[in-house]
Amino acid sequence: MNEVVGRDDLLLVTLDTLRYDIAADLAASGRLPHLARHLPGGVWEKRHAPGSFTYASHQAMFAGFLPTPATPGPHPRLFAARFAGSETTAGRTFVYDTPDLVSGLARAGYRTVCVGGVGFFNKQGALGDVLPGLFQESHWEPEFGVASPTSFEAQVTRAEKVVAELPPDQRLFLFVNVSALHQPNWFHLPGATREAGDSPATHAAALEYVDRHIGRLLTAMSTRRRCFAIVSSDHGTAYGDDGFTGHRLGHEVVWTVPYAHFFVDPTEAPV
Repeated sequence: MNEVVGRDDLLLVTLDTLRYDIAADLAASGRLPHLARHLPGGVWEKRHAPGSFTYASHQAMFAGFLPTPATPGPHPRLFAARFAGSETTAGRTFVYDTPDLVSGLARAGYRTVCVGGVGFFNKQGALGDVLPGLFQESHWEPEFGVASPTSFEAQVTRAEKVVAELPPDQRLFLFVNVSALHQPNWFHLPGATREAGDSPATHAAALEYVDRHIGRLLTAMSTRRRCFAIVSSDHGTAYGDDGFTGHRLGHEVVWTVPYAHFFVDPTEAPV
């Protein structure tokens, strides 16, 4: 990462609330054609989330604690604040001397931009201002939120505008919190109803919706130079699993998340 930072643009996409089992099934069955072409080996990596709900997980990720591989460690991290005794800081880790990754990248010369999604990024109250407040520039509007059936399209349009307005030599760290997977998501499945509510099937349909539009985001982020992209869930959610519903709880489907990181060159970007 010490070679990547300062050379490439950086993209962090959190697919808010995406379950690992559903993401893995869709990739294996060919239902994520645009994402799968970038996933190493065409599959998601199984990882453990650093938190069981959006706020906790993002606070950890912005401190450099991305989801941890679901195998015995220690696992060297991509990014880490300088911290004596850290067992996951290695020679390949980008180490910064600020409290969080966002300000660390800003100090390294990056323009830091947040395109928010769920309520913790809506800037409509003190709590909703904490996470976007880490960035030099942040955007949120109702069309980006959980109630919008076209939320991701609107977020990508904003991201395209951000990229287009940057000077060519300005490095960019873009963060996008994708709200489409978060409840309510029933409207992404044709024939589903509000009365029937959300389900694993509507959750899967929401991920397919994101896949149809993510190519635009990757194209925008690789138009100026190579982009290093991280695409991950922040936590999963339960749909009646063992009697549990929702998240902010300690169930396997909440703690287990899909993760991938990869490079996107301008010549490889989808059209």
